[in-house]
Amino acid sequence: MAADLLLPLLFCGILCWGAVQGVDVFAAFRTGAARGLTAAGEILTSLIALVTAVAMLRASGALELLCSVFAPAAEQLGLPGELLPMALLRPVSGSGALALFEDILTRFGPDSFIGRTASVLMGSTETTFYTIALYFGATKVRNTRHCLPAALLADLAGICLSAAAVGLFLGR
Repeated sequence: MAADLLLPLLFCGILCWGAVQGVDVFAAFRTGAARGLTAAGEILTSLIALVTAVAMLRASGALELLCSVFAPAAEQLGLPGELLPMALLRPVSGSGALALFEDILTRFGPDSFIGRTASVLMGSTETTFYTIALYFGATKVRNTRHCLPAALLADLAGICLSAAAVGLFLGR
């Protein structure tokens, strides 16, 4: 019951504080809303470009081509070939990787080696390009320096070690 009152009390508290301080709360709200919309517009352009690139990658067959190129190396590392599309798509698109993850769990089951490895892979990697585009785009940082290589290296470590961790702790 007290939680239901939290938001209205916070709102009233802000209005009272503004009145005591002599702040035009409505004007401050409008200014903040305008800045928020501007930031959202800047973020949206990066997001649209990224979503378009992911759609083109999947529709063109380039993802399958990349999977066939990396399949021998993945097998040498002990990573099941069925996880390659998800592993390659994960740094680019969280929703695309999540759709592939759901398909993997449906086909192989969540308690299979492939299902468990997919789960660890999803938890140990990041949507690197999305995150970098979002945050650096919003802050207008143009030179990301070592951020992208370091983040991709961390993703690669998460991908490579996911199968090893599942094999070590849960068995094949």
